[in-house]
Amino acid sequence: TESEVISRPKKVLILGSGGLSIGQAGEFDYSGSQAIKALKEEKIQTVLINPNIATVQTSKGMADKVYFLPITPEYVEQVIKSERPDGVLLTFGGQTALNCGVELHKSGIFTKYRVKILGTPITSIIDTEDRKIFSDHVSQIGERVAPSAAVYSIQEALEAAEKLGYPVMARAAFSLGGLGSGFANNEEELKALAQQALAHSSQLIIDKSLKGWKEVEYEVVRDAYDNCITVCNMENVDPLGIHTGESIVVAPSQTLSNREYNMLRTTAIKVIRHFGIVGECNIQYALNPFSEEYYIIE
Repeated sequence: TESEVISRPKKVLILGSGGLSIGQAGEFDYSGSQAIKALKEEKIQTVLINPNIATVQTSKGMADKVYFLPITPEYVEQVIKSERPDGVLLTFGGQTALNCGVELHKSGIFTKYRVKILGTPITSIIDTEDRKIFSDHVSQIGERVAPSAAVYSIQEALEAAEKLGYPVMARAAFSLGGLGSGFANNEEELKALAQQALAHSSQLIIDKSLKGWKEVEYEVVRDAYDNCITVCNMENVDPLGIHTGESIVVAPSQTLSNREYNMLRTTAIKVIRHFGIVGECNIQYALNPFSEEYYIIE
């Protein structure tokens, strides 16, 4: 409702970026810093949790109060208990903050202390994080996700690969920096991959291999009033199969035709609206270099 959109919090808790790999995931420090600046401009008190002292967002003069604590449900609950914030931002700390936010929501901590989740609703976070729910939602609006299956054991992984046909790509869900992901050309390779991935994550995604396809992504912003803009689109110099964190990305894309560019842009806006995301979001595609066939990766 209108009043809900306008009611302003007095104090906001931000889950920070936590530990960062060098050369990767620095954007979460940057986006968190921007969030703090924006809140300060609006005269809203900011409380930040971030165990990483080597970040911009923990610098003096940024947040009103900084807790150098791990971003885990136990510690975050302690901070909520003593600070009593009106709202919390989960979308500025990367995967660590999202996972932590989902756990706190499920255990009812936010409700208990009357903390409002600002920006993207928690249901949208869960819907986009859980690959199975994500692909079902995407199909509802007539778009396609790469043919894949979510599995929970090595046996299920092998059965899924039989159905999809080798080669396949295995990815651990809810994982950081593409941990436990890779390609498998046969049963042996998949067994080894699945064993490693399931040690890190409970869910494993088996995808039809799209090795060699172009990897294109769009950054889209949507506000609570349903205004959408695409900030930019990017293209990985390396084809699909090389983790984005280890690849060079060029913005704007260099090899898309005008038609391809607009086709993917329209889809990006359609998807972000369907999921009800509020704030910034990134959508990744696999695009066949020889035709206009594409799949949404995440």
